[in-house]
Amino acid sequence: MKLTDLQKEISGDWKAKGYELPEYDREAVKKNTKENPVWVHFGAGNIFRAFPAEILQRLLNSGAYDKGVIVAESFDHEIITKAYKPYDSLSLSVVLKSNGTIEKKVVGSVVEALVADQSVPEDFSRLFEIFESPSLQIASFTITEKGYSLYDGKGDILPVVEAGFKESMENQGHLMGRIAALCYRRYQTCKAPIALSSMDNCSHNGDKLKAGVMAFVEAWTKNGIVEKEFEDFMKDPSKVSFPCSMIDKITPRPDENVKKMLEEDGFEDTELIITSRNTYTSPFVNSEETGYLVIEDSFPNGRPPLEKAGVLFTDKETVDKVERMKVCTCLNPLHTALAVYGCLLSHTSIHEEMKDAELSALIEKMCYEEGMPVVVDPGVIDPKDFAGAVLKLRFPNPFMPDSPQRIATDTSQKLSVRFGETIKSYLASDTLDVSSLTLIPLVLAGWCRYLMGVNDDGEKFEQSPDPLLEKVKKHVAGVKLGEKTDVHAALEPILKDETIFGVNLYEAGLGEKVEGMFAELTAGEGAIRSTLKKYVK
Repeated sequence: MKLTDLQKEISGDWKAKGYELPEYDREAVKKNTKENPVWVHFGAGNIFRAFPAEILQRLLNSGAYDKGVIVAESFDHEIITKAYKPYDSLSLSVVLKSNGTIEKKVVGSVVEALVADQSVPEDFSRLFEIFESPSLQIASFTITEKGYSLYDGKGDILPVVEAGFKESMENQGHLMGRIAALCYRRYQTCKAPIALSSMDNCSHNGDKLKAGVMAFVEAWTKNGIVEKEFEDFMKDPSKVSFPCSMIDKITPRPDENVKKMLEEDGFEDTELIITSRNTYTSPFVNSEETGYLVIEDSFPNGRPPLEKAGVLFTDKETVDKVERMKVCTCLNPLHTALAVYGCLLSHTSIHEEMKDAELSALIEKMCYEEGMPVVVDPGVIDPKDFAGAVLKLRFPNPFMPDSPQRIATDTSQKLSVRFGETIKSYLASDTLDVSSLTLIPLVLAGWCRYLMGVNDDGEKFEQSPDPLLEKVKKHVAGVKLGEKTDVHAALEPILKDETIFGVNLYEAGLGEKVEGMFAELTAGEGAIRSTLKKYVK
């Protein structure tokens, strides 16, 4: 059983072994797409194949649509040359269910795969051709937040960007410059509207995409490379839009256990590919069963009816509410709580933590009792249903081999949004009392305890990378388990830092509470477990 067999006569083994196959004429879809392209997607990684491409597959299977998506990759050319082109852009989507079973779907909605780099002129010429077509409605993106950035970690403009501001459009090294060049070709030829739609997992992703593309457009106008009318075209939302979205679906790298399960079926396309740029890919992609895609409905040239396949289209304000619900209450804070206490209690996987009575109770109570009262219901997704899926399906999923150690990375950069925003909402409320918060302060105290780098058994552990780690952990360097210490002197420099928590915890009325909990957590070996039992009983 090979993906390319599907171009020939289909063996009965596929359906007999539980594989869902495309239920449409793929050659006709290819022809329709080539003649009138509608959707091109930049970023050929696992999240694209497991989610947007699979959503389009559902639409094609329903008979409600007849065009596919074209994928382009600018960062890692080997994804295209090794994981797409040898398989005619077909892939196998493996859905990892929380009960330990899998669903297997052959996805054929991707009908063409291109390298989005002007060093591969044949492919980039094809992209120019696609952007010249008035039928094109969407250019979407899953390129990670870093893909939009024009600056390095020190805030200095990247040399490739600085050069691109002055170069001709045929010689752009940064994807944002290449997208601006493709839009200029569209302006020159047909002036048809288009939506540039980020589907990356970051806040205000459409704004980040717009900032990246428009930086090139404005620099080219200033440098006389393009006419001012092109800049006006790009700034006209009736011509070019940058809708925001919220995407949520875990797509880990191709898993060895999944590979073995597929091979036992007789499926042969299971090569695990590690590219020279350290991308992990394969002809198959595995993902969790739960997924959400909420998009601002701003498409000046129309769009496929993806709402028929589960995409939620709404206004920008609602997208922001969904994002806030996820990041501030129903997912991200729970992850951070498990990360901090998982490291302190020597857990190595999230799904195993969910079997820990105190930790599962901690995040459930924190979510429903402390976070949910300040959540603004976005209307399109019920916050309690979202949280329920996280707590009952997603975190306990044994197929999701995520670790508290990985999630603990960069915690200092996450606390202000994941917990600070909830604290601010309590402070601004006429009906809620910030002093009633218990479990959120317990997580913050747990993070301060984590900075000691000593687990509940008194053994040292390696802390995860964090840009502020060296700065903040020196404040607790003198704290020893079971020894009397001046907790206020140790924690005050940390807890008053608004850049970490979003608020000064003392001014918010929580500093002393966190200090008291920290004292309990450091009372001796086993104090973390006993403190958790006290507060989550």
